[in-house]
Amino acid sequence: MARILITSAIPYINGIKHLGNLVGSQLPADLTARYLRARGHEVMFICATDEHGTPAELAAAKAGKPVEQYCAEMHEVQKELGAGFRLSFDHFGRSSSLRNRALTQHFAGRLADAGLIAEVSEKQVYSHADARFLPDRYIEGTCPNCGYDKARGDQCENCTKQLDPTDLINPRSAISGSTDLEIRETKHLYLRQSALKGQLRDWILSKTKPDADGNPAWPVLTTSIALKWLDDGEGLQDRGITRDLYWGVPVKKGTEDWPGMEGKVFYVWFDAPIEYIAATAEWADAQGLPDAAWQRWWRTDKGAADVRYIEFMGKDNVPFHTLSFPATILGANHDGAEPWKLVDYIKSFNYLNYDGGQFSTSQGRGVFMDQALSILPADYWRWWLLSHAPESSDSEFTWENFQASVNKDLADVLGNFVSRITKFCRSKFGEVVPEGGAPGPREAALIDELTTRIRAYEANMEAMEVRKAAAELRAIWVAGNEYLQSAAPWTVVKTDPEAAAAMVRLSLNLTRLYAVLSAPFIPDAAASTMAAMGCDDWTWPTDIAAALTLLPPGHAFTVPEVLFRKITDEERADWQARFSGVRT
Repeated sequence: MARILITSAIPYINGIKHLGNLVGSQLPADLTARYLRARGHEVMFICATDEHGTPAELAAAKAGKPVEQYCAEMHEVQKELGAGFRLSFDHFGRSSSLRNRALTQHFAGRLADAGLIAEVSEKQVYSHADARFLPDRYIEGTCPNCGYDKARGDQCENCTKQLDPTDLINPRSAISGSTDLEIRETKHLYLRQSALKGQLRDWILSKTKPDADGNPAWPVLTTSIALKWLDDGEGLQDRGITRDLYWGVPVKKGTEDWPGMEGKVFYVWFDAPIEYIAATAEWADAQGLPDAAWQRWWRTDKGAADVRYIEFMGKDNVPFHTLSFPATILGANHDGAEPWKLVDYIKSFNYLNYDGGQFSTSQGRGVFMDQALSILPADYWRWWLLSHAPESSDSEFTWENFQASVNKDLADVLGNFVSRITKFCRSKFGEVVPEGGAPGPREAALIDELTTRIRAYEANMEAMEVRKAAAELRAIWVAGNEYLQSAAPWTVVKTDPEAAAAMVRLSLNLTRLYAVLSAPFIPDAAASTMAAMGCDDWTWPTDIAAALTLLPPGHAFTVPEVLFRKITDEERADWQARFSGVRT
């Protein structure tokens, strides 16, 4: 049994997330966590809400609420929606927690002791109308690269170019809309990432090939983004880690005040990744466990040396997780006294686009998690998103494709198999696994095919090849349908009831096996199938022939409700029209 730590990129608190956010980190992380638990491994799956920084303040102001109240309410909303999509977090924390505050300040102190933090005087935009310095995201204007007129001072959402506020054309305050801005001098702390460039490069290059334990190399998407940031232009730059904001972790050097930094907070991208560690500590606190319980996941001198740590994220988060957060971890261990766990594997994703355009939280474009659950259960969405995950390139959600995938994969293949065999058995043998007969060459051929395909499915799941795993799972479902169609027990029963009984017995056992194999993708349907089979044995199959005899003759079952209903053309047209505009 291995010990595996899984984190998915923590979502911003500023509103409900769309399906692109979901498939870019949390959902494939959940898929992997569920699979690894099913294989008997010890898994710690951690996520949280990212609550500090400009987006939280702006969203709270727009909602007319104090930022603390807004964040508390939105945390509960996001937590509930995560549960609605059956995301199996061991803990879903908050970056505004006391644990994260203390850990962030602790890391800052360690980095300062290592000489890796510099105080830098810089020029920053000051708004007279708002009587305050404006952080990057509080400034909007026209992007000099693509002409988008709502670019932020840190990045253009349209072309993704990294920006400084002074790059913007016709800049204005995102708070008041005022253009009465001036550049003033202020002092901030910078993390001297450039001092760790060689160490970071060696570490990243070590991930471009399989390791000594046979674990796969990082995806090319991950390493190419990291190396680009290391080498393009002037190379890896030192990065500001403080801001002039009210809402955030107050700047301290460990537990001590930091002279000259009064009234400032740490930049959200400094404290947010530290919340992975803090959320694990929050988990221990919630369980009434001592610090040793979370430290065994994060400190290599306290048990984490044998932990495999996997991160899931969209490609826009890769630079921070391959450079900035590792720089924090490495720098904190400058004297060897604090060996924190570095990530072993980063699974990064491209973007999911929406019906000819982009999903956008800030613009309210696309289908959002609450809307999705209001029209169909979670498994429908989980299946489509995972089977179309944007791994090697961007992918696109269209309502036509969604309808076709649900109707063909879930209803016609899996749902059809379960419905046909249980209803046929009830009509001819009653609601029990029938006795009589023995498997023949056709059954042996099916077992051979299933064995090959299940081993391929496992290999894809272990390599975190999400789309390939989905395709293999569908092929496993198809194999059952093809067997049933070829064996035709409804015909055989007329002349050889014993042979038909053997076919039905194997097929009912295959139904239970499908529940086990499918649970990481579609947990609700798997649970209802297993319940209908009158079984609670979720043992992962190693010997397929043995697994197909687990339900003995005489074992009672019930015919389940329809697992998946088809989406009608009328529904698809209605949803397409309903979600074509911008969410307000």
